[in-house]
Amino acid sequence: METLLVWGLGLLALGLILVVIDIFVPTFGVLSITALAVAIAGVVCLFRYSISWGVIGSLAVLVGGPTVFFFGLQVMPSTPIGRKLVLGSGDEDRPMPSGSHAESGLADLVGKEGVVITDLRPVGFVRIGDQKYDGQSETTFIKAGAAVRVSRAEGTTLWVRPAG
Repeated sequence: METLLVWGLGLLALGLILVVIDIFVPTFGVLSITALAVAIAGVVCLFRYSISWGVIGSLAVLVGGPTVFFFGLQVMPSTPIGRKLVLGSGDEDRPMPSGSHAESGLADLVGKEGVVITDLRPVGFVRIGDQKYDGQSETTFIKAGAAVRVSRAEGTTLWVRPAG
């Protein structure tokens, strides 16, 4: 009968490992759903072993699951795959260094037109002339390749709207 305890704890640990893997290798929820099913199976094993272990396992899943999920949401944009999901692909995800000429001359770019390099969701990169800048959409999602007009500059970010 001790095997149910081992199986229950092992399944809970496997569920946690699957969620952590899903943070670094996004499967769009497939691993997280599998982790939930595995965790539920672990809780069932713990309840079959004893009520107290089942309650402890249930609390671990109900408290630890959302905690790991929200931690993953915070960490994912820092991972290479997460950056590609947020900013797109290529070397456009490297920001311009601060202290460059962009900081001092951004106000001069207000009113100028440029092209979106990465999708603005609402943040991404835009090209004005032959320079790349941090860009933020003032309206909605703007696809890469769209023409935009600079409406204002704040810090190192250009706020843009669709041109036209």
